[in-house]
Amino acid sequence: MEEQSPIDEAQIARDLRAADAGDAQAAEQLFAALYNELHRMARRQLHRNAFGSTLSATTLLHEAYLDLSSRNAKFPDKARFFAYTARAMRGLIIDHIRERRAIKRGGEFHFTVLNTEIEESAPGLNEIVSLDDALKELERIDAPLAELVDMKFFCGFTFNDIAAMRGVSERTVQRDWNKARLYLRHTLHDG
Repeated sequence: MEEQSPIDEAQIARDLRAADAGDAQAAEQLFAALYNELHRMARRQLHRNAFGSTLSATTLLHEAYLDLSSRNAKFPDKARFFAYTARAMRGLIIDHIRERRAIKRGGEFHFTVLNTEIEESAPGLNEIVSLDDALKELERIDAPLAELVDMKFFCGFTFNDIAAMRGVSERTVQRDWNKARLYLRHTLHDG
């Protein structure tokens, strides 16, 4: 197994600033430097949203990169970069689900695939779409809370990681996480 070189956080910060200023080469370097972490995030997204998808983690990651590149999104810090990337991946998965369900594309026919690696508690199609809708609503109401959900739930960062990226205490992140969870639970149960 090939050993991974450690991530140079100072270079990442420089690339983030340059990419935020519109430097396309810096954005490519940022993507390359964080590729392994982003690929892990894509695998996590697909695993959480397991529904017999034909998407691979690599395809999801590259589609997200193309989406990010086409939007000229700004990333003032690493936390927002990961949160935005997670949101782009989630959006691609939702689009894939909706496309598969579309009647005009034969979405009424579903193939069942037995995958023994998928957790039994994996959410169904309707739950994934409902969660996406609830997160979009949360983003309209409180964007930092929605970003926190992306970082914790979809990126897989710990409270400590998020606190360090945001420059706040771990307890603050935990309080915000509880607020976001309560809002989402309330929204999902009312829907």
